[in-house]
Amino acid sequence: MAKRMILRDSVLAALERSYSLQKEDLGDDARLSAKGMTFTTESWEITGIGHLCIMQMSAFLGLMRMETAIIAPKDVDSPLFNLDWVKAFGNETQIAELYDTQLQPWPSECLEVFEFARAKYTDLPDAPAGDARWYDEILYPCSLHKKGRGITGRMSQAAQDYLTIYVDFLSSVPTCDPEQKSAKVQAFAESLFAEGGPAVDMVTKLFGEQTARRLVLQHMYGTRLSA
Repeated sequence: MAKRMILRDSVLAALERSYSLQKEDLGDDARLSAKGMTFTTESWEITGIGHLCIMQMSAFLGLMRMETAIIAPKDVDSPLFNLDWVKAFGNETQIAELYDTQLQPWPSECLEVFEFARAKYTDLPDAPAGDARWYDEILYPCSLHKKGRGITGRMSQAAQDYLTIYVDFLSSVPTCDPEQKSAKVQAFAESLFAEGGPAVDMVTKLFGEQTARRLVLQHMYGTRLSA
């Protein structure tokens, strides 16, 4: 069986080669369980870059599992980066998303590198697009959404390619005003929570709105909690 990329191990290894990471204390939010679902959340400050969050979820005795890794730059003008892996009753979904949260447009040559990476995996089945979402207008088209069975190795390689390219770019993107950049990430996180979605709605239903807001705004994206 093809070996699967473990997001936590791969993301930490990629970042720790070049950056110092300071782990944050999430208290009781680090591990939350309800109705057979367990969420484990970790976050770090990436020195000179911004915020990192890694979340893992297990449910139905392991028949459903999820891993999410989010890199939200605050000190450099790079897109917000999101990696997701979900396995539910034999089907796997692999997502690598880039969101336009920059203060200045991203150079076209950067996008072309991701387009080239995406083109390597056109043989893999795309995940269903579903209904239009509020963030589609800031989601870069070079993002990756794949779903299927028996393609673990190829999907993992695609995610690793995106991760490697993104982390390599972090060393060359310009620095920026941290307050202005943080405001862009804050707006994204606030909109995500306000508009909802399968993951946000699930966490809110299981743990209540106050805990869900901490998880999404503070822990996942490293933003301030609104009053």
